[in-house]
Amino acid sequence: MKNALLYEGKAKQIYSTNNPDEVIIYYKDDATAGNGAKKAQFEDKGRLNSEISRMIFAQLMKDGIKTHLIKAVNEREQLCHKVDIILLEAIVRNIAAGSLVKRIGLTEGETLNPPILEFCYKNDAFNDPLINDDHAIALGLATQEELNHMRSEMLKINEFLKALWLEVGIDLVDFKIEFGRMKDGTIVLADEISPDTCRLWDSKTHEKLDKDRFRQDMGGVIEAYQEIHRRLEERSE
Repeated sequence: MKNALLYEGKAKQIYSTNNPDEVIIYYKDDATAGNGAKKAQFEDKGRLNSEISRMIFAQLMKDGIKTHLIKAVNEREQLCHKVDIILLEAIVRNIAAGSLVKRIGLTEGETLNPPILEFCYKNDAFNDPLINDDHAIALGLATQEELNHMRSEMLKINEFLKALWLEVGIDLVDFKIEFGRMKDGTIVLADEISPDTCRLWDSKTHEKLDKDRFRQDMGGVIEAYQEIHRRLEERSE
């Protein structure tokens, strides 16, 4: 049973349940960019992201990746293990795009081999800055052992996702994920994997099918999310 609202973020709400170790996550239709400076709503976006993320998490769990997901409650809500989110955005980059291009001058679309792994400090007051291991340890966000474990999981998740997306004709440009600590200290994949958190380009046309359509005022945001959802559903049939 969904009880009190525990936390509200830019795109999701988290509610308590009758079990203190479980929460219900509700996906909103809100879209934000530029650390919340740009805002909009797209009807049905929350449902699409919830279902896309659930399908991907379920596949990752079959592949041995531990996640917070327990089951879908409905099209917009998921029952999940309650975790303490580690305040790091874990980013994997396979193709140069976004802030990486602006920061170090790579050309958009340039293949990165091996992929680039990055951590950003989840702190709106500092605009989620890029940090290294020493910063993360100094801030008390994670131990070196935990950082090493997260990197290992990032690479495993990346290999799985690249293959999954390629099956449905999509190149995985980059993505960001979050990890959380379970009650016993186990680190698991949390948050979501969706067009909000991945850059996804059609393999043939290179059309952008992700949140960049909103960031860059390209239009067709919900249509792109619907296309991602459709391809994943067809794959699972």
